[in-house]
This record gives sequence, structure tokens and C-alpha cells, in this order.
Amino acid sequence: MKKTREDWRKAKELEEARKAGTAPAAVDEEGRDINPHIPQYISAAPWYYNTEGPTLKHQRPQTEEKEARIAKLDEWFHRGVDHNKRATKYQKGACENCGAMTHKKKDCVERPRKVPAKFSGVDIAPDEFIQPILTQDFAGKRDRWNGYSSTEHAAIIEEYQKVEDAKRELKAERLNTGVEDDDDDEEEKDGDEDKYVDEVDMPGTKVDSKQRITVRNLRIREDTAKYLRNLDPNSAYYDPKTRSMRDNPYKDMGKGPEMVDYAGENFVRFSGDTSKHAVAQMFAWEAQKAGVDVHLLAEPTKAEKLKFEYVGKKEEIKSSVADSILERYGGREHLEAPPKALLLAQTEHYVEYSRSGKIIKGAEKPIVCSRYEEDIYANNHTQVWGSFWKEGQWGYQCCFSLIQNSYCTGETGKTINAPTDEKLPVAPATTTTTTKQVERYDENDDDDDDDDDDPMRNMRKKLVPEKTEEELEEERQSRIESEKRRQKKRDRKRKKKEDRKKRKDRKARKSRKSSSSSSSSSDSDDSDSEEKRKKKVAKALKAEEERIKQVDALLKIDERKRPFNSMNAVETAPDEAELEAYHMKRKRDEDPMAAFM
Repeated sequence: MKKTREDWRKAKELEEARKAGTAPAAVDEEGRDINPHIPQYISAAPWYYNTEGPTLKHQRPQTEEKEARIAKLDEWFHRGVDHNKRATKYQKGACENCGAMTHKKKDCVERPRKVPAKFSGVDIAPDEFIQPILTQDFAGKRDRWNGYSSTEHAAIIEEYQKVEDAKRELKAERLNTGVEDDDDDEEEKDGDEDKYVDEVDMPGTKVDSKQRITVRNLRIREDTAKYLRNLDPNSAYYDPKTRSMRDNPYKDMGKGPEMVDYAGENFVRFSGDTSKHAVAQMFAWEAQKAGVDVHLLAEPTKAEKLKFEYVGKKEEIKSSVADSILERYGGREHLEAPPKALLLAQTEHYVEYSRSGKIIKGAEKPIVCSRYEEDIYANNHTQVWGSFWKEGQWGYQCCFSLIQNSYCTGETGKTINAPTDEKLPVAPATTTTTTKQVERYDENDDDDDDDDDDPMRNMRKKLVPEKTEEELEEERQSRIESEKRRQKKRDRKRKKKEDRKKRKDRKARKSRKSSSSSSSSSDSDDSDSEEKRKKKVAKALKAEEERIKQVDALLKIDERKRPFNSMNAVETAPDEAELEAYHMKRKRDEDPMAAFM
């Protein structure tokens, strides 16, 4: 029935009261309370469920109805016919041919009778079992033993018993006739039985006609069962009926097939010489089809020899066919040509190129040097100019020389030109004149120091006689005098600079004296102005440091996220203190000693 507005209002108030606890909860058909806080999409039953009151039965599993529809695990189709209910006369609606009530004439599987049972009324066939429609559950569909009758095993036991009886009778017959084979003949017979076991249909064995592999259902009891090698249920699948495990049970344990004694039937079947054995077996079968009496297990030598002859003849036929084609059409010179790698200067070196033609991987391009000459040391120096620093001047580290393009004097120059706190001891010179090898480099020679085996470099080495003690002493004295002259020249320049600075200071004091009429003395004014200037400079240094920090923070931000420049005009020019702070904090990237400060 369609609810009115008042009914909806009352139902809503009842629901709110039940949630608040002032009204009792709803009760289902089984007398159990229903939680009022359950959402409506769970408590409301679908329209096709035909419920009369509040219920939650539609949310519970319908086990009773499901079990009623599903067949039991031991239920199976009936077999054969029911001889207990055999009719004695033809009944209306039965099969016209045999008289059974369970099928019609067109479905009858008996031979058509000369006089059908409809007219003769004799030998009425029994009715077949009407097979029920069984709906198996998950386990019932996959139960391989469902429908198996234990009585069928009696036939297998009977067959085994017949074979044993036949063997026993044969042995008794031999004993009665007096024919006794020795042990060798017995072993040979047993061996022959093993060889031709694929041709014997023995009980308890299965012979695959395609692969000729005998699978025995029994295993040696001393061997470890396959299902005990890995107890993980998710490991390799073990088939209990055929007792086979195809995959490697140790695969999930990080062990390869070569590390374990058992790696599954598939690994054993397709590893080692098994493939060669399969090829030889295929050849033996094809030979048997062609009429050649050969067996791989009984006569392996004969089979191998026949295979060798067959392969040789096959190769000869191929070569003869190729020779006949070349003789008829020509072109043998193209087959005898050298390989294309030699003709086209091709190599197997792997190289990857991009779409633009650049090399990505493989033959990397050599590093391009600069346009300036590298690793060239002029005038017998072993270090470059600028590798030594002394009193504001650059020089050579190998000899401490401060003159550019000067000749290197080695350790002797170090002892003379070393700083006062790092004086080196002078090595005593020998009086005898010896010869030593001195390497002379061309101006364009850029070989590395490690290329000692270069023949061209060895050709450039010349033997130069070493200077005597008198000549070295004269050179040392001349360098000392030249260094003294340079030192005097630097002292004169320094003195001139100091005099010039004093004159400037004197002029500045005079100008300050004339401008400051209120000051009592020049000394007090100078001290006050100096203190003010220092305070201004300190304040300007702090401001400059803040500005540098702000600039560094802006540079670390992505350029797409930086704030816009306000472009505010500077109203006043920077004073002397701000300029001095700027110059003190300014980075001089061109200074080579900036990294060491």
C-alpha cells in the first residue's frame, strides 16, 4: 500500500526514537532485535524477496537452500540398467523397437528388430536408470575419485593373480622337463625383459605410445616422497593420483636445479643428454616405419651407426644438390668471397645513436681539449707559472722563482728563493763533471708523463753535460745580486707610496682644521670622526650582510616562484661607509687566492 505523508512522518519519528533509545528496537521473524543504527541500504530487503516485516535474513548466507540444491559428495550417476523392473508386455508410450519406457524409438541403441517389441510383445528390454541432474559443489567437481567403485579394484587383483599363476605354471613345467638355465641365461632374459618393457602391457604400468616412456605406479620406499620435499602448499603442485611433480619444489627457496638432487620431472626430462636420446629414439621409430629392423634399447650400437650413416648421406645429398645448381647456373665466386665485415670495413662494436645522430652509447668521442697548449713547461720548469705565492707575487713552485719565463734552477733555486721561515738546506755539489739525461720538449709536445715507452719521445732526449761547481756558484751569485736589486726597487716603490699617503693625510688634516672652526684641537676632532666613521662602517657592514643573505635566499628559490622586483628608485646615493662596506664584502671571483682566504 502507498504510504501517506502522516505514515512517513510517524515512521521517521519511530526511527529517531529507536536510535535515541526511547523506543524498543525492531524484531525480526526469529525474535532477534535489529540494531537501529544499521544503514538503510543494509536493513532494507530487496523488492523481490517478498518480506512482510523487518528482517536481516537476506544478509545471512542461505546455507539450507544451497545445501538442498547441491548434491552430496558420495552421490553420482547410476550405471547399467534396472533388471528388477523389467516389464513382461509392451506398454503404451514405450520404445517401439525394444519396449523400454525410458527412451523413444529414435533414441534406441539396440539393433532394429525384425519384429519390433510393439507387435511381438516379447523380450521387453529393461528400463535404464534416469540420470539425475547433479549440481556438484567446488570439491565435488574436482574429486577425481567421485563415482569410483571399490569393487572395480577386484578386476585388477584378478589380473595380477592370473599373471602370477601363469609364471608359476611355466616354472613348474621347466622343472618337470629338466631344463635348467644357468644364472647368466637368467640375467640375460631379465635384461631382455627390461629392454622390451615398452612392448609389454604389464599391470601396474602405463605405456605412452608416443614417447615410449614406462611410468610405474610404485616407488622405492627408501626414496624421499616428492610431497615431503617442500611442505609449502603454494610450492610445486603434486598430483597424488599419478604421483608426479612437474615443477621444481625448491624454486621458491632460492635453489636452482643444479643445487638440488631433485628438480621435478620436467627438468629431468629435458636436461642433459635427454634431448639427444629423444632424437635417437625418433630416428629409430622412423627407421622401423621404413622397414629397418632396429631398436634403440635392444641395439643401441646398431641404431647409432645407422644414424651416423643416414646423417652423412643426407649431408652428401645436400652438397651434391648445391654443386649441381652451381654448375648449372654459376655463381660459386660469390660464395667464396671474403666476409662483408672485411669488404665494407664493418665491425661488431656496439654503438647507439640518437635521432639526431649523436652517439649515446658505444664509441664515445674523445674529450676535446682547449685551444690552448696544455702540459707544456717552458725553460725546463716542472710546474706552471702561478703555482707559487710569496709576498704578493706569483712564481714557479718548482724553483720558487718570481720572474716569469725565467730558466728553472731546481732545488738550488729553492734554497735561495725560499721564504725566510722555510729555508732549505743546500746540497753539497760534486767536483767531478758528470752527464745526465735531460728531457727537452718541443713547444707543441703535449705527451703525458706516463708515456715513457714512446720512441719519438726517447729520440728527443739528449745528453747534456752537467755544469761544474764554479759555474753554479757564479750563477748563484748573479741570482742573489739580481734579487737584491729587485728588492731595493720594491723598497723604493713602497717608500714612495708611503710618502704619497702621508702627504695626502697631511692635506686632509689641514682641510679638516680649516672647516671645523668650533673644534678645540685637531687630535680630538680626528679621534671623534674616526670613531663615528667606524660606527657607520660597522652599521653598514651589518646592513650589507643582511642584503647578501636576502640575495642568497632569493637565488635559492626557483626563478618561476621568485617575487617580482619592486623597481623602487633609490632616493639617496650611498655614502662612504656603505661603499666601504660593499667593497669589503664584495666577492672577487677573479682572485685566484679567494678560495684559500
